[in-house]
Amino acid sequence: MLTAEQIVAAQKANMNTLFGLTAKAFEGMEKLVELNLQASKAAMAESAQNAQAFMGVKDAQELLAMQAALVQPLAEKTAAYSRHVYDITSGATSEFTAAAEAQAAEGQKKFMAVVDNAAKNAPAGSETAVAVMKSAVSAATNAMESVQKAVKQATEMAETNMNSLAATATNATKTSARKR
Repeated sequence: MLTAEQIVAAQKANMNTLFGLTAKAFEGMEKLVELNLQASKAAMAESAQNAQAFMGVKDAQELLAMQAALVQPLAEKTAAYSRHVYDITSGATSEFTAAAEAQAAEGQKKFMAVVDNAAKNAPAGSETAVAVMKSAVSAATNAMESVQKAVKQATEMAETNMNSLAATATNATKTSARKR
């Protein structure tokens, strides 16, 4: 049976976790806003420079050369920006995932304690029911661990694909710029 102190302690722990996760969410948003401000400032400065450069173009060939020279850095900057956004969001996601896993493990531990306590106080002959209950809890735990592993594998695969895509895009623009 849960005591009032245990309930209060659990509520306090849940509130601390909630406030901690809220702070992490705001931290992630702060980083995204900062990244976007930096990217916007850089884009405005580059646009001004490029406009000045285009004003000085003397012929079509110089214009084409200037356009070709702008493609590669733009693709690299876009890939870098995407990597930064991915890093920020995956960092926040991993914190939320770790907190959820810790909460789930704690909940399972407490539930097993309740089941064990019930088993100790169960009337004679209820061993089969207790064994079925423990088996069900164990199966649920294994299923949840399998899901967590699958999510981690999918996340790792997405990160690998993101890095591969960024590298491919950068290499393609380099090759394209060299051909011009």
